[in-house]
Amino acid sequence: MTLFFMLKTILFWLHNARHVALPQSLLPSIMAVCLAMQTDSFSLWLSIAAIAGITMVHLGANLTDDYFDYKKNKQQIEQQNHPSKSPLRKGKCNYLINGTVTEKQLLSVISFLFLLGFIFAGIIFYYRGAIILYYILITGFLSITYSGFPLRLSYYGLGEISIGIIFGPLLVSGVFYASCGSFTSEMWTLSFIIGMLVLNILYIHSVMDYEADKSVNKKTLAVLIKNKNIMLAVAALPVFTPFIFILAGIYLQYLNYYYFVLLALLPLAIVLYYLLIQYIKHPDRIYKPHFWMGPMEQWDVITKAGIDQFMIRWFLARNLTVFFCILSIIVSFL
Repeated sequence: MTLFFMLKTILFWLHNARHVALPQSLLPSIMAVCLAMQTDSFSLWLSIAAIAGITMVHLGANLTDDYFDYKKNKQQIEQQNHPSKSPLRKGKCNYLINGTVTEKQLLSVISFLFLLGFIFAGIIFYYRGAIILYYILITGFLSITYSGFPLRLSYYGLGEISIGIIFGPLLVSGVFYASCGSFTSEMWTLSFIIGMLVLNILYIHSVMDYEADKSVNKKTLAVLIKNKNIMLAVAALPVFTPFIFILAGIYLQYLNYYYFVLLALLPLAIVLYYLLIQYIKHPDRIYKPHFWMGPMEQWDVITKAGIDQFMIRWFLARNLTVFFCILSIIVSFL
């Protein structure tokens, strides 16, 4: 009975911490480890410690975002005039709103997750030195101030950029360094591409969640832009810049020629951008997923909930990042 209760509790908190977004950090981490495996100083155990630490911090950061959003906008969240069509936002803070969890209990779980993250980071720090400490401080600061004191970055249009930095250059280079104790031009190039792709997920989310974020005074980049035509123009940057980076990296010989295979993802990016335009210009048009778009979990449930047109775009943005990481992992061994 105790084991069942523990498993139930873990699953409860994983759901609240939006574990569905974990591929956003896990796949870039695995990619960084695979790149590091090509070096002579690679450490499997430190790689595992890095991935475990990243997972704890990611889950903790998601809950921290809930905590500060709820503290700042409790009334607006409970009586939202424009409920989001996003399941990631629609159920946001429900466990606090319905009284299942208290703010004190939430803080305890957040503290526990960050403590586990710091323990793993401490192990890496012991073997890799002071550089890891800088990663801990910068990542921790950006994670907390994403929606918390003193900067509240997500309330001033800087949330997407800060998350792109965290899950791109900081995550990939941090895991790579933890794994092998050095840096390479190949790793830095891929880390910036990952950052753009992660930023793309968040920005597309914010464009589609424009009304919901605006109603709770959350000034995402889309809310600050206001003009929907400009929103779409800006969306082209994180969607297509990664492919420019790939070509530039190959030209400058930071990436080998095998990375040309990543250009196979360009049609997927074009479809994503097209569907985003349709979402803004023609919101009544219905689109269905195809096998080449990648996995879209629980699609029947999503369709019944009436959020399929939001989720097809969100899944497509996520899958673009997933496919990029998988192809990069394969290429790293060639």
